[in-house]
Amino acid sequence: MDKKPLIFLTNDDGVHAKGLRELIATLQPLGRLFVVAPQTAQSGMSHAITMTRPLFLQKLEETPERVIYSCNGTPVDCVKIAFDYLMLHGERPSLAISGINHGANSAINVLYSGTMGATIETSFYEIPAIGFSLLDHDENADFSTARLYVEQITRKVMAEPIENPLCLNVNIPNLPAAEIKGIMPCRQNRGYWREKFEKRTNPQGRDYYWLSGYFYNTEPEACDTDEWALKNGYVSIVPIQVDLTNYPQLDRIKQWKF
Repeated sequence: MDKKPLIFLTNDDGVHAKGLRELIATLQPLGRLFVVAPQTAQSGMSHAITMTRPLFLQKLEETPERVIYSCNGTPVDCVKIAFDYLMLHGERPSLAISGINHGANSAINVLYSGTMGATIETSFYEIPAIGFSLLDHDENADFSTARLYVEQITRKVMAEPIENPLCLNVNIPNLPAAEIKGIMPCRQNRGYWREKFEKRTNPQGRDYYWLSGYFYNTEPEACDTDEWALKNGYVSIVPIQVDLTNYPQLDRIKQWKF
């Protein structure tokens, strides 16, 4: 057992989410698992960290095969407390995986996603990191197809020579396995969300608002994006980086006279 690699797991749907249970079941044969996940659902938390209240850890399970903790913080809190406290003086994982998320994290969703916030954070520790998402928000979603691709892609990353940082955003269509056309490495779609706020009034006369909206695909015909891949029945893989510098604009600004 000690010879198996150590794999770190987290998510943003909470430690009791079905997607995390399915991820644990899928990856358990591949290694020893170290899990730190949010106590409650933390979707949409992106890269948020907790600074104004204390964090609490609870050990839920410990066996030779896996250790599972819950944390009352965000997904990134879970990563930080795992690497900078729980595993600070111990063995470092050889791989980190976040998910399986209930719902898509394609296109600009990568910026809002707690799943990908945690994935990006783990890549800062110089280990390969993968975020997996299934295009189904149902809390009882069928993860049978997703599990096939989680195992296949994880095994591939574990077998290939890796140059860190490696951070992958993987989205899986909500289709039967027989209808998936394959795995498509691609780029992030440049679309964006346009929000709508529905105004309501509570019984005490105070106004409140519900957020909704729609995704606007600015390049629907581009066949090299994650949105195209998913729409056409492919599993999408987008390598993510955190350098947000707009280099063409930087070159233009260097020509300005201040």
